[in-house]
Amino acid sequence: MTAMLPDFRLDGRRALVTGAGRGIGLAIAQAYAEAGAEVTLCARTAPEIEAAAAELRAAGLAAEALALDVTDIAAFEAAVVARAPFDVFVNNAGTNRPKPLSEVTEADYDEVMGLNLKAAMFCARPVTRRMVAAGPGGSDLNMSSQMGHVGARDRTLYCASKWAIEGFTKALAVELGEHGIRVNTICPTFIETPMTKPFFEDSAFRASVLSKIKLGRLGQVDDVTGAAVFLASDASALMTGSALMLDGGWTAD
Repeated sequence: MTAMLPDFRLDGRRALVTGAGRGIGLAIAQAYAEAGAEVTLCARTAPEIEAAAAELRAAGLAAEALALDVTDIAAFEAAVVARAPFDVFVNNAGTNRPKPLSEVTEADYDEVMGLNLKAAMFCARPVTRRMVAAGPGGSDLNMSSQMGHVGARDRTLYCASKWAIEGFTKALAVELGEHGIRVNTICPTFIETPMTKPFFEDSAFRASVLSKIKLGRLGQVDDVTGAAVFLASDASALMTGSALMLDGGWTAD
């Protein structure tokens, strides 16, 4: 018997990606569209996602822009209910305020946990509810981090949010497994994006990061898109409640 080639195509599927205006989110949305999905790009900045969606449509791909703040739980739920159910959801919107715990404020906590955890949970709720009703199956991807598996200086708050996402993902995978809906995390190391690039201008910080990445280089957005397509597609049909590490070996020791 000849083994079948895994199917990474997403033809006929609807995908929603938050934080899709730039960086990792935009790259994932583009990859999904190229793989055949009808993609909804969601972000606060309307001009960015409208331009990105228009560029995809100009290339003959299916894309729409959804301009809203995912921390507005009611607005997000209304937007999801007003659309056909999604087959793939990427909970990508996130933020960080790196500083030692002694300097973390309640405002920092509310900002980071409000976006990285609260919004992730309450955005997944209406999307997966619709997935269950439409049935069967679906894929929910939560953007985590290597920092959801280790600790690091100045990242008590960020680590707390990502460790929480890992637990949330496993629990949701248990809840939704009977409906054929898979729930997994993607856990990148430091990825060079417009948001992170200024940090790497600090040579000491850059050297510190590279000393922990066994492959000796920073991640690029293209290092994440393959994993995102894999987890959305039938190629990962038996994978749920798992964390896919894209950390260049950071957590290997």
